[in-house]
Amino acid sequence: MQTAATPPRPTLIASGIGAAAQFLFTLNLTRPTKVVFDETHYVPAARVLMKLAYPTNTEHPLLGKALIATGMTLFGDNALGWRIMSTIAATAIVIGVFAILWMLFHRTRTAMFGALFVIFNFTVFIQARIGMLDGFMAAFVILAIVALLRAMRSPPGKVMRRWVLGSVLLGLAVATKWTAAPFVAYAAIAFLVMRRRDAAAWPGLRPIPALLILGTVSIATYFLTFAPAFFYAQEPLTLGQLIPFQLHMYAQQTQVLPSHPYQSSWWSWPLMIRPIWYLYEKVDGAVRGILLLGNPAILWGGLVAVAACLVIGIRRRSLKFLGIAGLWIGSYAIWAVIPKSLGFFYYYYLPSIFLCIALAALIDHRRGKWRHWDWAYLALVTLLFVMFYPIISAAALPNDQAFLHWMWLRSWP
Repeated sequence: MQTAATPPRPTLIASGIGAAAQFLFTLNLTRPTKVVFDETHYVPAARVLMKLAYPTNTEHPLLGKALIATGMTLFGDNALGWRIMSTIAATAIVIGVFAILWMLFHRTRTAMFGALFVIFNFTVFIQARIGMLDGFMAAFVILAIVALLRAMRSPPGKVMRRWVLGSVLLGLAVATKWTAAPFVAYAAIAFLVMRRRDAAAWPGLRPIPALLILGTVSIATYFLTFAPAFFYAQEPLTLGQLIPFQLHMYAQQTQVLPSHPYQSSWWSWPLMIRPIWYLYEKVDGAVRGILLLGNPAILWGGLVAVAACLVIGIRRRSLKFLGIAGLWIGSYAIWAVIPKSLGFFYYYYLPSIFLCIALAALIDHRRGKWRHWDWAYLALVTLLFVMFYPIISAAALPNDQAFLHWMWLRSWP
């Protein structure tokens, strides 16, 4: 809700940043022209889903693969079709982070810094350019946070529709990857805590109806995304099989898998001890590489920002700063308890986005004392992006040993 004390929404600036992000994510998107890393699983699954042929890749829900199939339907079964929807999801994340920070701080500068940190975070750039599920899941989570925050200060007549929208988006996130499920519970907890502190939050929305709507709508949305499976030519899903199929998915998710050269433990991800080579070979006429790595200034500096936000939140009893720290903690801590036999650095994708929010929040908090340091930090983030661009964008490299130039840690190769 906009009041006399609230500055007008910087829609034009947000749109410009979003357009720049979309251009950067789409530039040379078809490089390489072959499937990369887990595209080997999801692109074939999308092909099968396009034909409604039979169930495949049954360890994950359908929605992410349906979105990849949408891109293939629009642009063909080629590198552009496999990846274009991922670029749109990443751009939605950029704009979503801008919106979150603006609603929390009402300062365009703060929102702009957070959005630019997202653009230049290697994890976001790389996942924007590959046909995998995590980018879609993260986009739905970020957009759900935007919708729920907007509902919090909306006029009474708009609160319900935005609360329902946030619930739908959370359902879509879970329908992409189950790892988004805790955010439904996080939303419920945040609502109850905020309403206890501020009775004016979500005006007219009572706790019990709010929680019932959140749970019912998100669950209903999740199950509705299985509709295509009822029309498979072979082994179509039935209503009686819908719940047992969820148990089958759980069994697939928790099965013990053989070791993988790029597996890593959850505690190591913030330190970037074991990144993942999505690609390193001669393809399309040159040696090319894609190293899934985070921007060191964001992934390492962001840890300091999360700790600082937590301290500020405790000292000042600020739910805003506690919530920002909690986004990272909540999205990361779940991996300590999720019963998966193997872990990979790309599971850290969503927490790496929340680091950008924490950095922007800390810069805003220290803006009077860190004059011009925010621009210096953004310059460092941008410089590192430019330095690492050749091995995060599949650019042509001079030889098969060129990767050594970027290997800061012994565990990276």
